[in-house]
Amino acid sequence: MFIEALKAQNPELIKAARGLWRQGAILPDTYVIDVDKVLENGRKLLDAAARHGITLYLMTKQIGRNPWLAKKLIEIGFHGVVAVDFKEARTLRNAKVPVLHVGHLVQVPANLADENVAASTEMITVFSLEKAQEISNAAQRLGLIQPIMLKIVGDKDKLYPGQEAGFPLLTLDATVAAVGKMPGVKISGLTHFPCLLWDEDSQQTHVTPNLHTLLQARDQLSMQGIEVTQLNAPSASSCTTFTLLAEYGVTHAEPGHALTGTIPANQHGDQPEQLAMLYLTEISHQFQGNSYCFGGGYYRRGHAQNALVFQGPGNDAVPAKLLPMDDSSIDYHIGLAGEFAVGTPVVMCFRTQVFVTRSDVALVSGISSGTPVLEALYDSLGNPICGGLRE
Repeated sequence: MFIEALKAQNPELIKAARGLWRQGAILPDTYVIDVDKVLENGRKLLDAAARHGITLYLMTKQIGRNPWLAKKLIEIGFHGVVAVDFKEARTLRNAKVPVLHVGHLVQVPANLADENVAASTEMITVFSLEKAQEISNAAQRLGLIQPIMLKIVGDKDKLYPGQEAGFPLLTLDATVAAVGKMPGVKISGLTHFPCLLWDEDSQQTHVTPNLHTLLQARDQLSMQGIEVTQLNAPSASSCTTFTLLAEYGVTHAEPGHALTGTIPANQHGDQPEQLAMLYLTEISHQFQGNSYCFGGGYYRRGHAQNALVFQGPGNDAVPAKLLPMDDSSIDYHIGLAGEFAVGTPVVMCFRTQVFVTRSDVALVSGISSGTPVLEALYDSLGNPICGGLRE
């Protein structure tokens, strides 16, 4: 999806990844991240958001819940981390990373309500009255009032499979009345997902009906005297979409892919954010005229179609097409059309979610200066790989 853009925006990342592989410092099925470029993208995002009065939570699931990189991004000014599920929150908090928003896309389990309220969580998203009551009970036990955010949904809104949730907009008044009887919580925000989506035909990012539902809910709460201090509109957050979000009064956003430049709008390498992550593997074997790489990092929504294979006397990049993948299969291997030498390195670049893969994550600094340094190695769930951290 991003091979040509990667070659244009960050060819040194390709060189660095190949060098680390050649040294044996990284293995196939590794996402290699250009740390300096991620931080550069982060600064661009922070500057653009500040110009529009938008506060940024940092999202880490796309980079494997990585605490090392999360800390670096918070150091440059990100408000804190949003954890999309309770296990991500656990990983990051164990690493002393400030997790400020939990509950969206996955609510807080009953047995973790006290823990999350006690952790000074800035905002907890709920999309059931039972969950709001659990949070309220936990806050009362701790002598606190916990700000919560309601996830709202309209009849014609877009929801991804596995993410079906939300208080129906038509029942918002009744929901607010019920929550109002819970002394341990205070409605302070509203959210939905996805609020923006990239349209391949028009090559633009457009507002979804979900955002309009969010605005209707805000106005409805305002008429009841409830101040919405956080209007959170995630999906497709980037330097070029903050203007659009600001026009609708959005206060908070949660960039994830923008940090690595892997936003659909960057397919042509023309966005402010530059590509800062690639996938490295190698040819495992050949079968019936095609080649097969070591897998583990395939993401079925990533639109991966092209690869670069480095073979021959000069190790020049040879383009290769990915064979179609059966989404019902396990990606033990990733197929390439044509025959390439066993043991040859392969580079791909596509939209991914590292936390749902089996991949390693290599954090590399100094790439743009030509002196790449492997700072750390983590697994796909944010756990350090033994021997992979610099002293």
